[in-house]
Amino acid sequence: MNASSSENVMFQWQMTETDKEFSLVQVQLPQAAPGQAVVQISGCGVCHTDLSFWHYGVQTKHTLPLTLGHEISGVVVAGDPEWIGKNVIVPAVLPCGECDLCENGRSNICRNQTMPGNDFHGGFASHIIVPSRFLCAVPDSVLARFPLSHLAVIADAISTPYQVVAKSELRAGDLAIVIGVGGVGIYAALIARILGAKVLALDISDAKLQIAKDNGIEATLNTADMDIKAVKDNVKTIARGLGVPQTGWKIFEMSGTKAGQELGFNLLTFASTMSVVGFTMDKADVRLSNLMAFDAKLIGTWGCRAELYPEVLNLIETGKLNIAPFVETKPMSEINDVFRNSLQHLYTKRIVLVPDFNNN
Repeated sequence: MNASSSENVMFQWQMTETDKEFSLVQVQLPQAAPGQAVVQISGCGVCHTDLSFWHYGVQTKHTLPLTLGHEISGVVVAGDPEWIGKNVIVPAVLPCGECDLCENGRSNICRNQTMPGNDFHGGFASHIIVPSRFLCAVPDSVLARFPLSHLAVIADAISTPYQVVAKSELRAGDLAIVIGVGGVGIYAALIARILGAKVLALDISDAKLQIAKDNGIEATLNTADMDIKAVKDNVKTIARGLGVPQTGWKIFEMSGTKAGQELGFNLLTFASTMSVVGFTMDKADVRLSNLMAFDAKLIGTWGCRAELYPEVLNLIETGKLNIAPFVETKPMSEINDVFRNSLQHLYTKRIVLVPDFNNN
């Protein structure tokens, strides 16, 4: 059955157990309650967080079986009349909009928030039902540049680094050091460059570093065979070559690895800010007194405030940010292969799964 032609049926690829294949199920499409929208999904990106739920033992808030996926774009087909027919991005973090955190500009960590693919069934499906209040409408001018399915990456892969770059207080002329430039990391590097920083990309993959270089990143360094001292020496040399100060570095840890976090912390210098974006269950071994000695800052980030999504869309609409080189779509029916391949780091682009239930 073609999911797009049915008003009462939806399809989902559900996770039933850790490391087990996703199961395709057909269920009744619930009616939207007041303040909700039914979104027919155009694309859903595969994120490291999804892999953490599926393989690394991170617990979902909703009990299994659960449909994962929080990086979603689509068209509103039912529910809130104000939104029907609109092309939208579904924020990866959906706040309540009423609590103290929401009212003080911290809606991304609203304690009443819900997350698709964690608190409720997510985007590896034909449809999803979500609160309509914080949906982000996609202008036709953006759709003239990119298919709606590709824009799913805005929901996390682009918006999360956008928020953390803003939180870091990065200024034009700063040195931005991005550790890990696959997936989310490449967008952090590009956004920092758009905002006027000189960017140094660190990775252990020549292929990923070449992609960064091909897209305008000023400097790259493969750290695979270096100890921390060697990396620090190289970074200082590169900083001098870029003509940036030896202080005030903005460091973005995007790799989600113990090694990456320890490296980032050891690169702290006077007045530096290190932003932790990548997630790992491993514990880093660092000396927190470095923060005191360098008068440095260590900050985290969680998702992105829904209010910032239009700013991200503006970067794309104005041509400042080109997402084409970093997105690859695959049929959603290939979800099991995609997750296995993602664990083996076989992709250099963000994979977006596109519903193809009519072909099953």
